Amino acid sequence: MRGVLINLGVISGGSQTVWGWWIWKLRQCYYDEAELHQHQKLEKLYISTRAGKHFQRDIVRGVEGYIVTGSKQVEIGTKLSEDSRKYGTENTCTSGTTLSKAALNYGRARAQMEKERGNLLKALGTQVAEPLRAMVMGAPLEDARHLAQRYDRMRQEAEAQAIEVSKRQVKVREMPGSPELAMKLEAAESKLQDLKSNMAVLGKEAAAAMAAVEAQQQRLTLQRLIAMVEAERAYHQRVIQILDQLENEMISERQRIEAPPTPSVENNMAPPPSYEEVNGVYASQSHNGSTDGMGYFLGEVMHSYQAESDVELTLSVGDYVVVRKVTNNGWAEGECKGKAGWFPFAYIERRERVLASKIAEVF
Repeated sequence: MRGVLINLGVISGGSQTVWGWWIWKLRQCYYDEAELHQHQKLEKLYISTRAGKHFQRDIVRGVEGYIVTGSKQVEIGTKLSEDSRKYGTENTCTSGTTLSKAALNYGRARAQMEKERGNLLKALGTQVAEPLRAMVMGAPLEDARHLAQRYDRMRQEAEAQAIEVSKRQVKVREMPGSPELAMKLEAAESKLQDLKSNMAVLGKEAAAAMAAVEAQQQRLTLQRLIAMVEAERAYHQRVIQILDQLENEMISERQRIEAPPTPSVENNMAPPPSYEEVNGVYASQSHNGSTDGMGYFLGEVMHSYQAESDVELTLSVGDYVVVRKVTNNGWAEGECKGKAGWFPFAYIERRERVLASKIAEVF
């Protein structure tokens, strides 16, 4: 517009009256409100779709870089998994197989995690990068931009033609009786009208195409971002599950190593006596090979024991039990927390001094 006004200023020769008429006439024939609105709309759409295209391209580049880096990490992690499995399989340590088991478990878990990472990278490529790349390079966007560019060139041509019309109008006013100048002015005005008509049609077509592309850009890009978030979320959740399982396995193995050995009831150990035998021996000093020469005493439970029959007594670590009889085959009879029964004697340790509160718990 500034260029048009400068050209008009040169033509006017400085006459303020003619200058004002030229501007009014130019606005009447060219810069109508509908055309200006169409032009501004196309400019905004062009800027919006260009920014959307650049953002899509940035996402594609970022995802592609992430895939390249992730593929290298998968390669390194897979090698670590293989090395861990190899150590776990070939280790011949004489002090035990604990580390071998841990290495095997770690190798298995690492292989699972790298598989999940590979699935993530594949998903990012097929669900995010490829659809966005296709739209960046696709025909709809380019076709819409070409329409907008054609409209812009036609608008410039119409602007130049409007200046030409203004020049010829000046000449006709200077030489009002010249039929040749009048015919040239009429032809110029007719051409300008045709340009304006074509420009209006092309502007609507370009605006519709650009608006459709903008809506598709917004919708598709948002969908791909959501797909990327969901893929990464699923990957991290699966990795957490794998790591939790691995940690539980390793901690359980460590606790098994660090815990003191738990005495076990030998398979050849005779079962405890029945209720009838128990009731019959409470007042005697010996019965069926049993002896209670130690007399009654308090014992602290060092290892938990779960009763396997009605005559046995369930014990928990830290409980105190009144031991009333100990047999030669490893069983002891006593009372704990108001209940009486048999239990493996090796599961308790004798205590000479016990707090009064602990004694109260026994009964």
